[in-house]
Amino acid sequence: MSQHTLTLLRFTYKKLKEKLTVSDSKKLFHEQFPYVIPGLYKRIVDEMLVELNLLNHQSEFTQDYLFCVGLTETFKELTKGYKPENHLELLFESLCSSTNFTAKEIKEISQKSLTEFNGKSSKDILKLLKEKSNYTVYPSRILNLGIYILISNSKDFKEKNESEINKMVSDIFEKLKLSSNKAEKDIGIYKSSISKMEQAKELIQELRIKDKKKN
Repeated sequence: MSQHTLTLLRFTYKKLKEKLTVSDSKKLFHEQFPYVIPGLYKRIVDEMLVELNLLNHQSEFTQDYLFCVGLTETFKELTKGYKPENHLELLFESLCSSTNFTAKEIKEISQKSLTEFNGKSSKDILKLLKEKSNYTVYPSRILNLGIYILISNSKDFKEKNESEINKMVSDIFEKLKLSSNKAEKDIGIYKSSISKMEQAKELIQELRIKDKKKN
């Protein structure tokens, strides 16, 4: 084991026993992921790192299945098109470990939950969400998106128009005793981020094609 690795392990162990600052998390992240992040994804990664660090400081926060689904699925969606693709696994692991989370555990819980909810109607999803909500959840953006992703995978989701979807989502959040206004805002920002990412990728592709034609 190299001296560099030993130093990193000692630093990590020390910080695990206390609360990591955002600066600590960023230092750990860059130690674990020593690659240049493409400009298009830099802000996404930075925002996720800060959000995970802050969640880790909340005494009411619990790493439940909704958080795990929200984190894994939003990460996948917001890093679509990332190059090189084989860096994505390490990128996710580094985001998690630098903020005191375990990527493997989060992925396993997420996959199990997605399978459990797969193929159900929105009515059955609400029933299952209520059955599993036997604890107080900490209302976070990632948790809200986890719920939204499970709802959006329901059998009848695509059959509804935007107005019906908004009402269905709002009703489900209210029945779970979570703020529908906060959820609506989080979901709106998430969908807007995906749309902006797609537009940016299309623009980059167009510029590349123009450059090739010029050359």
